[in-house]
Amino acid sequence: MTAIGVVGAGAWGVALAQLAAAGGPVRLWARDPTTVAAIAATRTAPRLPGRPLLPAVRATANLADLAGCDALLIVVPVTATAAVLAGLAGLAPRPLVLCAKGLGPGGVPLTEVAAAALPGWPLALLSGPTFAEEVAAGLPAAATLACTDADLAARLAARLGRPHFRLYTGGDVVGVGLGGAVKNVLAVAAGVVAGRGLGENARAAIVTRGFAEMRRYGAALGGDPATLAGLSGLGDLVLTCSGARSRNFALGEALGRGVTAAAALAASRGVAEGAATAPILAADARARGIDLPIAAAVADLVAGAGVDAVIARLLDRPRKSEG
Repeated sequence: MTAIGVVGAGAWGVALAQLAAAGGPVRLWARDPTTVAAIAATRTAPRLPGRPLLPAVRATANLADLAGCDALLIVVPVTATAAVLAGLAGLAPRPLVLCAKGLGPGGVPLTEVAAAALPGWPLALLSGPTFAEEVAAGLPAAATLACTDADLAARLAARLGRPHFRLYTGGDVVGVGLGGAVKNVLAVAAGVVAGRGLGENARAAIVTRGFAEMRRYGAALGGDPATLAGLSGLGDLVLTCSGARSRNFALGEALGRGVTAAAALAASRGVAEGAATAPILAADARARGIDLPIAAAVADLVAGAGVDAVIARLLDRPRKSEG
């Protein structure tokens, strides 16, 4: 496995392109031709400035240019995934590594979105506690690469892993996908706590009770509890609930300060996936009879509900045993 295609030139896509370029040629696809032109002219990416791209990275705005790649990393927002995958339908099947974190319409996992768009293509998921800027800077990080084909997972991990980027493999694509989706929603809630000045005790409670919601939802859908307690679940939850470098945390922080949802989303740098995932997750949980009060609260906030009213509702819930 030599040439790698990276579909999406946001900060995480560029960081992954840099990782892959240390082991062979990389084609980096960007939707906007001006982004491709900027990369060609400056050898830096607009979404990850200050980091010169390795010589092996070549940018393109044409999906057909990915035909020579042995595997494709899909690093576009969840809402754009189906449309972008449809644009790859003319290529011969090859492994797809889904790198976004969220749920498709109706709570459909990203693997099912990809399987519907490109039937027969081998699928894997890459997820974990990874801020793009730190990975691109060569700081240590670890993530999970999940695939039901253990041999393919091992080959992908060998091609993409680096001494500073440790990849663990596993077969639980359900758990890895759900952990990444749910943690984005919970990071919005943690940001609200910070923005409202509710203190570190409240943030710890949100992270802990949020993890209980992640485990509850994951178990109902067949995720392995060990996966949800790992890098792609608890690990990513801790990272994204800890500071404003998380786009989802930053969105929640703005909501907590009283910024309207529309204004906060408009001002967001990049895509805060939790905003789109929250209503999908809350609706799917209701339909399944799964109690996810924090996720439901975030869905209400994204829809424009008042922060104080939502917080009061959470605090006024009936007492129960922990679990």
